[in-house]
Amino acid sequence: MRDSPGGDHYSYTVYNDSQTARTFEERRFGGPIGEIVAETQAKVVATFIGPVQGRRVLDVGTGAGRAALLLARAGAMVTAIDASDEMLAVARERAATEGARIRFEHGDAHTLEFPDRAFDVVVCLRLLMHAPEWRRVVGELCRVADELVVFDYPSQTSFALLQAGARRIMHAIGVETEPYRVFGRREIARELASAYYRIRSVHRQFVLPIAVHKVIGSRRFTLFIERVLDDLGLAHVFGSPVTLVAERCESS
Repeated sequence: MRDSPGGDHYSYTVYNDSQTARTFEERRFGGPIGEIVAETQAKVVATFIGPVQGRRVLDVGTGAGRAALLLARAGAMVTAIDASDEMLAVARERAATEGARIRFEHGDAHTLEFPDRAFDVVVCLRLLMHAPEWRRVVGELCRVADELVVFDYPSQTSFALLQAGARRIMHAIGVETEPYRVFGRREIARELASAYYRIRSVHRQFVLPIAVHKVIGSRRFTLFIERVLDDLGLAHVFGSPVTLVAERCESS
């Protein structure tokens, strides 16, 4: 198997910083809008996977361990990996505080050191958008999963397309930022199909940019306006991030 891309790519250097690791949870999930993001993520993952008691689950790019803890609380046998030792240190602390039994390992999503079909379910959140070689990552997720893979990505039909473009320009002129990638459903479905997986269900979250919601900072406003936009059918087209669950095809 090929070596991990690693090196100086921002997805490795940024998240292997102690300060970034210690503040990640608060920056991502703090405040009223962060709470909505966390609640929705937990609900969607639980709904997509179903009962996890006794099932083998791998959390790829575990970060501070949020998904791993969620799954462990529900009774799953969880292994969690991350390429950042600093993020793993935070995740281990959180698991120890809760008394959660999770096997944490240093690992890279591009080169998973596990046998084929080693896990019933593989979860990978907020990673694909930053991966240097995303197709390789999707292939690895599918290879080590026996039943389901769950991952998310920013949609190219959402406002994320504009933000991603702006970040790429800023990065190109030397501004320190994370120039993430956006995806279309067809290219994702095509890559999954090449690994003998098919999309079973999809959830789209916000129509308006998360940054706008955070500036307003009102849980009530966010829930109301996003419900209205969803009722108008806009979330189905413009909602982002997209979280999906894909299942292994019987022919594989």
